[in-house]
Amino acid sequence: MGPNGEQVGIVRIEDALRLANEADLDLVEVAPTARPPVTKLMDYGKFKYEAAQKARESRRNQTHTVIKEMKLRPKIDSHDYETKKGHVVRFLRSGDKVKITIMFRGREQHRPELGFRLLQRLAQDVEDLGYVETTPRQDGRNMTMVIGPHRKKAEAQAEVRAERAALAAERRAERQALRAERAPAATQAKPRKRSENLDPEM
Repeated sequence: MGPNGEQVGIVRIEDALRLANEADLDLVEVAPTARPPVTKLMDYGKFKYEAAQKARESRRNQTHTVIKEMKLRPKIDSHDYETKKGHVVRFLRSGDKVKITIMFRGREQHRPELGFRLLQRLAQDVEDLGYVETTPRQDGRNMTMVIGPHRKKAEAQAEVRAERAALAAERRAERQALRAERAPAATQAKPRKRSENLDPEM
C-alpha cells in the first residue's frame, strides 16, 4: 500500500524498500500473517505518536465504575439510618453505585421481611438520585440490593467541580468584603497648628 492508502500491488521487497527510500518514508508491515504479507509506506514516528494520542484521549474519556458499600442492621436506630442514608446520597451524587447490605444476626435471620422493608424504605428515600439496579435478595445471613445513579459519573463529577468552584468564588468574595470592612478608613493628616507661645521671629 502507498502512503495515501492506494494499492501498489504485489512487489518484491527490494522494490518496496526503494519506493520507501524515494518517498522518504518507512516500510511498515501491517498484516504479517497474510500471504503475501501486507506492508504500507508511512512515517512510523508520526504513526506511533498519533496512536499514543488516541490511547491517551480514550483513557481520559473512560470512567471507572466504583461500587460503594453501605452495611445496615435490621433494627437500626432512626438517627443511624439518617446518617447512613446521607452517605448513600453522597455516593449517588458523585455518580457511584451503592451496594446496600443488611446483616442479620441470630433470630433476625427468621425475619427477612424486616430487612426487605428497610431496603424498600431506603430505595424510596433516594429515588430522585438513583434507581434499584438489583432487587433485594437473601444471600446467607445478608440481604443485598444495588442502587445505581441516574446520572453518569462524568456528569456528576463535572457538576461537583462546578459547585466547588462556585462555593470557592463565594468564599473569596466574602473574604474580600471582610477585608474591605476591616481596613481603616484612610485618615487625612491634619495640618499642625503653630503654637501661640512661639516667637513669630523664629
